[in-house]
Amino acid sequence: MRGVVASCGSRVARRVSPERMNSQRAFTLIEILVTLLLIGIVIPAIMHAITAAMSAGGAAASRNNAAELAKSQLAMIVSGTQWQTTGTLTGDFSPAWPNYQWQATVQPWNQDTSGMGIDEIDLTVTWPNGAHRDSLVVSTLAYPRAQETQQQ
Repeated sequence: MRGVVASCGSRVARRVSPERMNSQRAFTLIEILVTLLLIGIVIPAIMHAITAAMSAGGAAASRNNAAELAKSQLAMIVSGTQWQTTGTLTGDFSPAWPNYQWQATVQPWNQDTSGMGIDEIDLTVTWPNGAHRDSLVVSTLAYPRAQETQQQ
C-alpha cells in the first residue's frame, strides 16, 4: 500500500502510513454507552433535587405568609374585646388569602398568680399543602381591660 502525504504548514511533507492513520484515538462504543448510562442516572437525580428545592421553597413561602397573617390577626383579636367573652373565634383571610383559615381559642392562663384574670390566646392558622393541610400556632397572653378604659 502506498502512504499518504501529509503537510503541516511550512513543514516538509512526510508520508503517513495507512496503519498510523487508523490508529488515531476515537471513542469506542462501550465508552459512549457508559457515558449515556451515567447521564441517564445523573440527570433524573438532578431533576429530583431541583423539584425538591422548589417544593421546599414554596412550603417556606406559605409558612411565612401564615406567620404574617397570624401575627396580624392576633393583634386584631387582642385589640378588640370579643375575645373577652368568647372561648373560640374562627374566620379566614378572604378575599386576599382565601385558602388560609384561622381559629383562636381563649382560656385562662394556668400560670396566672397575679389574680388579674390573665387569659392565653392561641391562634392556629391552617392552609392547604398538597394533599394535606399545614398549620401554625401563635400565642399571647392578655388580660381584660376595665370597662371605662374600653369606652374611651
